[in-house]
This record gives sequence, C-alpha cells and structure tokens, in this order.
Amino acid sequence: MNLAPFRAVIAGTVVAVALFLAGCAGHRALAPATEAIDQGRLPPPDIALDIPGLGPCTDRPDRTLHLNAKQPVTVLVHGCFASSGRFRGLAQVLAFHGQQSACFTYNDRDSLKASAGQLSSALEQLAQRMDDKHLTLIGHSQGALIARRSMVKDGIAVPGDRALQVRLVTISGPFMGIAAAAHCGNPGLKVLSLGLVSVACRIVTGDKWSEITYSSDFIRHPGRLNAQVRDYLKIETDERGSCRRYEKQACVESDSVFSLAEQHNPAIDSDPVTRREEVKAGHVEIVGDQRVAPVKLIAILQRYGIINPTEPQRTADLDRLLRSLYGAAN
Repeated sequence: MNLAPFRAVIAGTVVAVALFLAGCAGHRALAPATEAIDQGRLPPPDIALDIPGLGPCTDRPDRTLHLNAKQPVTVLVHGCFASSGRFRGLAQVLAFHGQQSACFTYNDRDSLKASAGQLSSALEQLAQRMDDKHLTLIGHSQGALIARRSMVKDGIAVPGDRALQVRLVTISGPFMGIAAAAHCGNPGLKVLSLGLVSVACRIVTGDKWSEITYSSDFIRHPGRLNAQVRDYLKIETDERGSCRRYEKQACVESDSVFSLAEQHNPAIDSDPVTRREEVKAGHVEIVGDQRVAPVKLIAILQRYGIINPTEPQRTADLDRLLRSLYGAAN
C-alpha cells in the first residue's frame, strides 16, 4: 500500500492544528504574574474561600480568594496557553474602580465541556457564599467558549432561595469552530487516514480536539442560556491587519487569530439576550499584554456598565496605572 497520501494528510493536519495553537495564545510566554492585586478602592474582604479552579488573578501559589460577600464579583476566564495571571492587569483596573474579581484556571487540553462543568461548579460554590448574588462572567478566546457553555441549560444552579443574576461577556470566541482545525472535523479525512487524523488531532490539542471544529456538536448545538443570565455581551474582534510585535517598523508577528466568520454563530447571535459589539482590534490587543493596554476593551465595558465609570479627576491616575501594568497607555 502506498502510504504517502496518508502521511501527507496527517502532516497537513498536524501543521494546520499546530498553527492554530501557535495563534491561540501565540505571543511569547509571559513571566508569571505573581504580584498581588492592590486593593485600590475595594471594600475590605470579610470572607476567605478555597474553591477548586477559582482564585486571585495572579500566578501566586496561594489560591485563597479574599472577597467582600456584600459586593458583586467579576470572574475572568483566560484562553489557551494562559493562566490566572493573564488577567492580573484587568483585575487591577477593576480594583481601581472599586470592583472585586476572581479568575478561573483550567487545563486547556481538557474537554471544553469538562472545563465548563468545572467552572459551573466553581461559580455555584462561589454564589452560595456570597450575600450579593450579582456576578459578571468574562471569557476570552477559548475561555469565551467555556464561559458561555457554563451558562447553558443544566449549568449553574440557583443557590438557595435567591436567584443568581449573571452578566455574561465573551471576547473573540471562535463560536463557529476554528478554521485551522477543520481537518479534525472532516469525516472523509478520518476515513482516508484510517483514523490517524483523529489521533494526530488529539495529540496536538488534547481532549478538546473534537469540540473545536465546525462540525462538532459543541459548535453546532451551543445551547440556550440559563434564565440566570440577564444579559449577554458578545464582543467580536475584527483582527485583520493587526500586529503583535514590530521590529524596525515591520510587523514580525501577526495578531490575527480568528476571523469574524469564526466568531459568528447564528444560533448564538440570534438569541434575544445577545448583544453584539464589533471592534477593530487584534486578538491579544483586545485584552492587553506587556506591550499594549486594553483601552478598547475598557471603553466597551464601561459603555455597557460592566466597569464603573472613571471619575474625571482620576483619569490621569488611570493612565499612570495602565502604564505601570502594561508599559503603555495607548
């Protein structure tokens, strides 16, 4: 038997999926963000929580959450190849505006459904300990898929006799499946390769391999949001022409990961609770990194009342904070 065609299919699959993974988190590895969150204008904490998967938005080993039970919480969910520390800057911006936060950490090679189930359980435990039942849930990239799935039917339960009120925000989520992983969902290629394409996809991406393609049940049937979700803001990034890194005024690393087509899903977009916001921004730019501050995201979240307004007399202080956190306040 001539195995050359099979080898070509498998090699193409591995390359395509590896390219997705390169873009998924794709900027260089960041140093762990171990510095604690400054309290800013946060009210003093009155409870300490040890909830699997939930912790402060830093990479410190101590994962105990110190929160004020009478105040709402914003929970942030990172994308693949990231950690809680990925959102330390945004958590600090929230603290500057008097809003407390927590971060969900998961194994990004696990099944997305499994990660969403872990998040749902963590949020239920959090809600049971909070007097204020208002929660904002924000997910970026792969974290957007997990955040939304944790809020669909049979997800989080209503704690006690008080209804949990959730504001859901997803950013740059590939809700129509990841184009670079299309090989993994192609039944013809699976047959042609005698099942080796599936093996290659699992090796490269982990247990989520069958969920990230356009043909997966996870993508085709995203489910309806629970009644606890009072509104849903879906932020879509037009990443065309964006750049993560320049050298000598030339772009050497693109910031375009997911197209708008990959982020659109009719079943999700047509839901009456969904509000869509399209912004011209790169995949990493929108949430910020060590070179760029997420000023576009902050502006959107403030416009929708998710981040409190910045008092005019504190604008300069916010600018200084962004410079200290991101090295820029552009």
